[in-house]
Amino acid sequence: MLSLLALASSAAWGTSDFFAGLFSRRRPAVAVVGWTQALAFLALSVVVLTQLGEVTGSGWPLWSIGAGLSGLTGLLCFYTALSTGTMGVVAPIAALGVAVPVLLGVATGDQPPALTWVGMGVAVLGATLASGPELSGDVSTRPVVLAGIAAVGFGLALFCLDRGARSSTLMTLWGMRATSVVVFCVVALVTRSLGGVVAREVPPLFLIGCGDLTANGLFAIASSRGEVSVASVLGSLFPVVTIVWARLVLKERLRPVQQAGALLALAGAAIIAV
Repeated sequence: MLSLLALASSAAWGTSDFFAGLFSRRRPAVAVVGWTQALAFLALSVVVLTQLGEVTGSGWPLWSIGAGLSGLTGLLCFYTALSTGTMGVVAPIAALGVAVPVLLGVATGDQPPALTWVGMGVAVLGATLASGPELSGDVSTRPVVLAGIAAVGFGLALFCLDRGARSSTLMTLWGMRATSVVVFCVVALVTRSLGGVVAREVPPLFLIGCGDLTANGLFAIASSRGEVSVASVLGSLFPVVTIVWARLVLKERLRPVQQAGALLALAGAAIIAV
């Protein structure tokens, strides 16, 4: 059951990321992230108010702030990369953030088996192959670099989200979104801009935000009640969903080396779970 929840989180992440990437082609990535986070925060706040009397645990605040800041960095870099690079290349690289919770687990006492290290090696090789055309000069290297930064941000966010959810899943999600909203409110005040978003764009941005929020919630439940390494890997399979959407909607085709690299990156992530 927990594995299904983690897989469902990858489906929600992959779908919301694809449509957020499309939005980022006509609006600044910072505006897309800010609006989706703020709208999801409003929806979540309503849920928190109805459940406030049942909230327990006090270890979530710092973890939620860490998840919010690292997740925010990851989303900004990821959406920018999706808007300027090939989705089928950017998404698998970002998924390599799965290695971060594993490494942090080792630093805090976990002992991954040898097969886990093999999986990380395969995943890194896959990312290199998938990035090959980007690094060859055919396309700018910027999307690849941004995707790499996004991977680290996502990995740290997953680790913090798991730790905070052990105290309170609902409040960790709320604190994570509250942190993001505060940052974007400051940015909006300084720039005196809301990113040019118009009224008709609010509903789809709301759906994208709720999709990302749902994914975070499913992952938090799966990881805090099971093993964070397994949940992280299953949740990191979102590029498969993003690539499918890109193929169906954008008719995007990958070169053979990119296809092999994307498959290796996902295979490496799957090996880590074993």
